[in-house]
Amino acid sequence: MAWTSIAAIYFLFFVMSAFIMLPFGVRTADEAGVAKVPGQADSAPVNFQPGKVATRASVVAAVATALFVANYQYGWITAADIDFLPKPPAAAR
Repeated sequence: MAWTSIAAIYFLFFVMSAFIMLPFGVRTADEAGVAKVPGQADSAPVNFQPGKVATRASVVAAVATALFVANYQYGWITAADIDFLPKPPAAAR
């Protein structure tokens, strides 16, 4: 597998894991006991830390990419393994 393919797969895993990680560890003003700013939405985060989200997403993406590349190399799970639908009947001529 080319390194550019691995980089693209890492980027996809990073974006996916970053969006999955966004709601974890975020507290609203009511939960934190902090006064709201006038006009602030009730669900607005008080302590959003994008660096922490990016770090967690980087680690998860690195592990997922390593597993994906290892599966590509060793063929642990192939497309035939996940083909659980019955085969269509042969077409009559």
